[in-house]
Amino acid sequence: MQITVCGATGGTGRHVVRQALDAGHRVTAIVRNPDGLRGESHPNLDVLTADVMDPDAITDAVAGRDAVVSALGPRSRGETSVCSDGARAIITAMRAAGTRRLVVVTASGHVIDDGDGPFTRVVVKPLLRRYLRHSFADFARTDRIVQASGLDWTIMRPPRLTDGGSRAYRTAVDRNVRGGVTISRADLAHAILTALSDPATIGHTIGLGY
Repeated sequence: MQITVCGATGGTGRHVVRQALDAGHRVTAIVRNPDGLRGESHPNLDVLTADVMDPDAITDAVAGRDAVVSALGPRSRGETSVCSDGARAIITAMRAAGTRRLVVVTASGHVIDDGDGPFTRVVVKPLLRRYLRHSFADFARTDRIVQASGLDWTIMRPPRLTDGGSRAYRTAVDRNVRGGVTISRADLAHAILTALSDPATIGHTIGLGY
């Protein structure tokens, strides 16, 4: 599979790139600063230095690919539109290139649904929504943009991300994972690559957690 990864120098993006290469895929990593992928050298890795917010700058990097992954994420708790602006630009580029498969990472924290237990619904998530209101608002905008894209999309909704190793994790379609409060970036990357090759995930959100 030929995969383009946006946000390739972030914590999750680096795992996606490495695991995809290890699995034999061809990877194009779109980066603002190539130093962020220093040490990643592979004959199947192409690195494009470009502004992911500029559709014209990334159209060639998504053209002819089997799938595109957006692992963009906020860098702080302040006001941000990085995920939604990035999703909008990526979708514009994909439409121009005729590429259809898209997997985007947002989060589970901004969504309250039947997968959440009573304490999470009533106490935990209302607190998180106040503390992370800017990031959560950006994730919600991103969800709406991706769902309205007309592409073959999947949205990954992880809980709090950690730098731990890999272990058994759970997933749920179109709802959060009950009691799933963390997942490692490595396991999120594994779930992303699994979703890419599973047509049953198209048009759905995937909750994750341990």
